[in-house]
Amino acid sequence: MTYSLRVIDLPPTERPRERLHAGGAKTLSHAELLAILLGTGQGPGKLSAVGLGQYILRELATSQQDALEALREVSVHELMQIHGVGHAKAATILAGVELGKRVFQSRPGDRTLIDDPAVAAAVLSHDLMWQAQERFAVVLMDVKHRLLGTQVITIGTATETLAPPREIFREVIRRGATRIIVAHNHPSGSLEPSAQDIDLTHQLLKGAQLLGIPILDHLILGNGDFLSLRHQTTLWKEHPQGD
Repeated sequence: MTYSLRVIDLPPTERPRERLHAGGAKTLSHAELLAILLGTGQGPGKLSAVGLGQYILRELATSQQDALEALREVSVHELMQIHGVGHAKAATILAGVELGKRVFQSRPGDRTLIDDPAVAAAVLSHDLMWQAQERFAVVLMDVKHRLLGTQVITIGTATETLAPPREIFREVIRRGATRIIVAHNHPSGSLEPSAQDIDLTHQLLKGAQLLGIPILDHLILGNGDFLSLRHQTTLWKEHPQGD
């Protein structure tokens, strides 16, 4: 004789959808929220959806990042390295993460005014300040300098990152921004701009003039502090941006 296990027979921790309906999404654990996105389980030992969610979070967590921080920037390839996560599940997880970011960043009437380099540095602090690898990111703004969102464009090594202007401006145009601040971190903690930093800023400012999308600053973050290339160089006098 065979028996089938119905959803109603499962303990509450294995019924995240029912718990969501009863108490709202805020009552669910990270693993339960992932379980709803995944729909079905499997993975090591044929885990349930909740079990697979817990397993994914454990696999993403490292000594330098917690699971949610890693999930924020994880790629399809990285997710698919986790046993039990195929292309479809990886795509579903990434879509959920990206949707959450966009909902948070587009709250009407609650957009941060980026009116000082320190404000932009604070907005980027989570993505850039304490990272072990160099990252290049942009702060996206509307014509009134209100925050539309941020985006990490590239992630490099501990000492170097590449940020092709084409990739930067493609993301800016895709997101409909009309003003931007570019930024990257120095994992060493030194805020001294390199020759490559200066050269890239030249390229970006010239591109911004052609596209009519002003770059308001280029920030370097590290060791809890930041440096404004606009305040420290003459680059903006050489390439006026028409703020």
